Amino acid sequence: PLSRIQAGAVVCIKRLTTAPEVSNRLRELGFREEQRIKLLAGKSNFICQVCNARLAISGKLADSIMVEAVPAAVLKG
Repeated sequence: PLSRIQAGAVVCIKRLTTAPEVSNRLRELGFREEQRIKLLAGKSNFICQVCNARLAISGKLADSIMVEAVPAAVLKG
């Protein structure tokens, strides 16, 4: 989950495990499957760079966003 990622990491969203209405709202904000995001800070709230915008989400919500690390080679290319 996004909640276990270290600040500064770039990840790719793989799955949203929230209720359908919450998942739809997250997608409207840019948290959609296969979207790359950067975690800027993660303590009680998680601040993410998504589609050139900074968004803060709760720890509970971060727990429900399943992500995969993006290899450094992919970021450079």
